[in-house]
Amino acid sequence: MTKHTVFSQATGESWQDIWEMIESDPAEAMNLRMRDRLMTAIELRVKDWGLTQKEAAKRLGITQPRLNLLLKGKINEFSLDALIALLKPAGLEIEFSVKRAA
Repeated sequence: MTKHTVFSQATGESWQDIWEMIESDPAEAMNLRMRDRLMTAIELRVKDWGLTQKEAAKRLGITQPRLNLLLKGKINEFSLDALIALLKPAGLEIEFSVKRAA
């Protein structure tokens, strides 16, 4: 994945991504970044199905209001565990790697 630097003209600060700008705790920024990527992947998959939210929610095993929160990007409503649990019914799998920090 290509990394983009976020730069503040007001303060002169720069961050590796938006999550580092929003969250000062590096572990929480990483958690937000991972949740964002999972939510985006699930959202794209749901859109590919071309189903109503009700039908897509049923396929995922969640309620339509819960799916609506996901589609609206309400990241604070979803834990990593909850998003990972949605991958299989979405027909997705995750590739996992860990590397040394830069």
